[in-house]
Amino acid sequence: MEHLPVVNQPPCRSAAMLDYLTRQMRIGAEAALAPLGMRPRHFLALTMLRDGHEVSQQALSSILQIDGANVVGLLNELEAAGLVNRRRAPEDRRRHIVELTDQGHEQLAQAEFALAAVEDVVLAALTGKQREQLAALLHRAATSTFPA
Repeated sequence: MEHLPVVNQPPCRSAAMLDYLTRQMRIGAEAALAPLGMRPRHFLALTMLRDGHEVSQQALSSILQIDGANVVGLLNELEAAGLVNRRRAPEDRRRHIVELTDQGHEQLAQAEFALAAVEDVVLAALTGKQREQLAALLHRAATSTFPA
């Protein structure tokens, strides 16, 4: 009987599992947000605006890691829906400051409830404590990679 050479096993990596769960969350999120007239990128922008209060368009572009022209299109959609306001910065009239409207806050809260239901389905195999641990670990990884 011939012995096969020992092959070193690669270290445990999470990329494939994170990608799979991300895809499941994205599919669920798109379905949950559609009745609210939102897409995941709208949700992300509204969340960043709520957490950062008022933000410049340029800063939002950087935070979302998308081209400035695409941020303008995104903000046009959100402004047309009454979810954000843009105004000129008093100290620099070339800059626009973006902030959530009251309707934006309400819509974001509805979206968060809809997405919590999606998360419950995707992460159904985890206990509440495990979900808390996962959230804490993901937050830690995200903030070390993309500091606020």
